[in-house]
Amino acid sequence: MKLTIDRADLMRALSHVQSVVERRNTIPILSNVRLDAMDGILTLTATDMDLEINESVAASVETEGATTVPAHTFHDIVRKLPDDAKVELVLEPGGGMMTVTAGRSKFKLSCLPVADFPELGSGDMDVSFQIAAGDLRELVDRTRFAMSNDETRYYLNGAYFHAADANGVSVLRTVATDGHRLAQHEMPLPEGASNMPGVIIPRKAVAEIRKLADEAAAPITIEISENKIRFAFDHIVMTSKLIDGTFPDYQKVIPQGNDKIVEVNPKIFTSAIDRVSTISNEKTRAVKLAIDGNTMTLSAQSPDAGSATEDIEISNDNTALEIGFNSRYLLDITAQIGSERCRITLADAGGPTILQDMDDTSALYVLMPLRV
Repeated sequence: MKLTIDRADLMRALSHVQSVVERRNTIPILSNVRLDAMDGILTLTATDMDLEINESVAASVETEGATTVPAHTFHDIVRKLPDDAKVELVLEPGGGMMTVTAGRSKFKLSCLPVADFPELGSGDMDVSFQIAAGDLRELVDRTRFAMSNDETRYYLNGAYFHAADANGVSVLRTVATDGHRLAQHEMPLPEGASNMPGVIIPRKAVAEIRKLADEAAAPITIEISENKIRFAFDHIVMTSKLIDGTFPDYQKVIPQGNDKIVEVNPKIFTSAIDRVSTISNEKTRAVKLAIDGNTMTLSAQSPDAGSATEDIEISNDNTALEIGFNSRYLLDITAQIGSERCRITLADAGGPTILQDMDDTSALYVLMPLRV
């Protein structure tokens, strides 16, 4: 294998794929990135056995071939080269070393056989459809903060991606919950997605596709099989295994009988929560909301730090109620509300509460209260 490539092109592709590679690997080949040079294209592939990213870039290929080299070391070398450098990659006879040359700089990297590199991205997919990159970013951004980190409930450690019915309209919906809060966002169901199964996309895959979607110029093709999901756009393909589990019936978590409605400016609400929670207990981060007439009093106290209160104006339907929440969870939700009107729908001090952007009903949030 022998080729020359622009440093900027190589750096961009390496930055995308190397993020999959774990810093500590017990399996040496998983620390490497695979390089395939053919027909004027260099294809880079990295995997951790659960997630694979593959990207193709133009290169001047003199001799076709393939190898694998340490991903993070290769990335660090290319990152430190001059921006306008031309990088030459040459696989030495025998395949045990690859020389990286740019100007007067020369590096030799140890290689491992391509035959040892696992393949995750191959195989047929049952369902295929396209969505705009902006829509995918919304589906992820509005929900991912609610994904669980509890490994004992592994089926919550991701985003539930599925076709659903919303008042007679077919939608593509993403839901995430950690048992304390639930986030749901939906968009019109894309053509070709009606037969998609409900799948749980792992947390790491959600984070990686969100980063990649920032640079997507073209619509993103999503393909789904029984145990994998694939995202493809421009010259990038990301394939991930799905979480093998059953997502809980989240509809049962969304309360239907809440009859106390409060409306608040989310920006004012967020700022007040942020200020008052400075005093709150570090473990619970509890903030109490006391609703009375057109005033909401937010308060927090800590045995060590003291206490804090702040009043904000609200629109109220004669609700009088005191309820407590984890301020961190509350701030995660209010950060997603972009308009100047947030509706809070309550039942009582012990029941789940619904929060929604009044100008955008595509997202819905449920938060469990705390005892305060």
